[in-house]
Amino acid sequence: MEFKNKVAIVTGAGKGIGFDICRSLAMGGATVVLNDIDSELAEKAANAINENSAGNCIAMAGDSSDINFIHQMVANTVAQFMQIDIVIANAGITLFGDFLTYSAESFFRVMQVNLGGSFFLAQAAANQMKTQLDGGSILFTSSVTGHQAHKDLAAYGMSKAALEMLAKNLVIELSQYKINVNTIAPGATLTERTLEDPNYSEVWNKLTPMGRPAFVSDITNAALFLVSDKAKHITGQTLIIDGGWTSISPTPF
Repeated sequence: MEFKNKVAIVTGAGKGIGFDICRSLAMGGATVVLNDIDSELAEKAANAINENSAGNCIAMAGDSSDINFIHQMVANTVAQFMQIDIVIANAGITLFGDFLTYSAESFFRVMQVNLGGSFFLAQAAANQMKTQLDGGSILFTSSVTGHQAHKDLAAYGMSKAALEMLAKNLVIELSQYKINVNTIAPGATLTERTLEDPNYSEVWNKLTPMGRPAFVSDITNAALFLVSDKAKHITGQTLIIDGGWTSISPTPF
């Protein structure tokens, strides 16, 4: 029960990595606010967690890139549970496109979700955490594409690299309030979305030095460590979880 008496918000958590993080936090004793833009998916995910763990998980559906919703989500969490100890800004979108023809609409949507949503969620949560004696932990979800170039992912890659710089900058802003801020950067990971590609596992088995892409649990374990009390003296850091891919960076194209 490592997270007993902790209250956590996780965005983009209806499935995949976000869902598994919520499930694991709940199993560890946390009260979890599970956010997803899809209200049906959010409710289904929260119910599944509550049926299979001793934790308390509630769904809070909404667009995590909308500032008004962010403030509402944080205010509702504090109103119900009196505190926020952990925030994981996991929501993000990937819009592929050739740089020479990439649309302004796609560019600004990627920035709004991946950067704006994470920035303003961290801001709203930090304003609550600084009033708490024990501060809190904030975690961003970046990507290996913030470290190595991928074709048709210029906007996405720059948004993920920016999150890592944001974590570094918030060391200056938030350490005085006992708030640590870190980032995880997953590589190829087996999720519902990636497994829609029937060749995904075969391709990444060959490209990954460790011989396979990540399981969702590989990412979750790293995330839980960074928001746990064991990592309170770690801040401004990015942990890459990619089976060694960024060390040699063979292209999947």
